[in-house]
Amino acid sequence: MTATTQRTGWTSWIVFAGIMLMVGGGLNAIYGLIAIVNDEWIVWGNRGVVYLDVTGWGWIHLALGIVVILAGIGVMTGNALARAIGVVVAALSIFANFLALPLFPLWSITVLTIDVLVIWALVAHGAEMREE
Repeated sequence: MTATTQRTGWTSWIVFAGIMLMVGGGLNAIYGLIAIVNDEWIVWGNRGVVYLDVTGWGWIHLALGIVVILAGIGVMTGNALARAIGVVVAALSIFANFLALPLFPLWSITVLTIDVLVIWALVAHGAEMREE
């Protein structure tokens, strides 16, 4: 006997989580493309100049951005693997923004709140998106 999951009003939170994943993945993919195209980065500091090649960083961000976009699309269909990837990505974002809290307090708190809502929506109501 299988349990059926009925859709409730909470599915709008899953749509929110999927859209947030697609937006975040899209931004990371754009960052990656910019780093690939503009692969030379120079940072001037008080003690000298640092020359960085950010091509590898760009390819990593492009690939991860595409994976997160696909996870966002998968979340909209109720895919369990996409939900798991969404939870992992949001958890990593929580960790990164917690570390950035002293530098950007308002932005970090905003992103932390969105990430917590995304994780809650994916874990608590993610199965409701599956078509029976």
